[in-house]
Amino acid sequence: MATIKEIKADLVAVTDANDPYLLELLGDERAGVKALVKRKQKQINDHQVKVADFKQRFALERELWNHGKKWVAGIDEVGRGCLAGPVVTAAVVLDESFDLISVNDSKKLSAEVREELYPQILKEALSVGIGIYSNEEIDQIGILNTTKQAMKMAIANLNVVPQHLLVDAVQIPIDIPKSVMFKGDSKSNSIAAASIVAKEYRDHLMHSYNDLYPGYGFDQNVGYGTKQHLLGLESLGVTPIHRRTFEPVPNFLK
Repeated sequence: MATIKEIKADLVAVTDANDPYLLELLGDERAGVKALVKRKQKQINDHQVKVADFKQRFALERELWNHGKKWVAGIDEVGRGCLAGPVVTAAVVLDESFDLISVNDSKKLSAEVREELYPQILKEALSVGIGIYSNEEIDQIGILNTTKQAMKMAIANLNVVPQHLLVDAVQIPIDIPKSVMFKGDSKSNSIAAASIVAKEYRDHLMHSYNDLYPGYGFDQNVGYGTKQHLLGLESLGVTPIHRRTFEPVPNFLK
């Protein structure tokens, strides 16, 4: 009879709830084996749910692909509500071979998972474009206008010309057919991938700013108005990357 340690090792390769080996173990009365089987069944079920959700998030893209739209770009942004740093957008074009089932709304993923997915998305995507508008430009023309322009920049930086855009919440002034939706990063894998790319790109940038401007916690808050950030503004003043039109930054101008 196999030991529990041996069974645990053998179960690693099992991916199907109807696997003969797993079904055979259902008759094992040892408490340790029962616990292993229960854990494996939960892992398989959780994975199946994850795969089903991933496939559902490709419904919008699949419909467009089926109508001859090969180049479908998902667009998202990050950093609109920050007190410091740029707004960053990403445009991502995927195809049916894309298989990173962990890709989801970046806000639902841990920093560790996003960091792991970031290079994988860059590798698997057909094309990725980034758009950045600085804090000075945000102060000049406003956050909504800079977000729209940064999205246009991201699209222009793709190495393909998209035939349709899937956009999270923002109406981009561009002459390309588009579908604009709220919470798009939970409805489209292309938008979800774009949300992760934009988030990671901007986070890395803000972490580098933390070395230039220590004392604000940019490596932790990436420019959002946390307590540490506000204390930094109070004691150190406003940096060149702060948005001077965003409250309460004007209160700390000297």
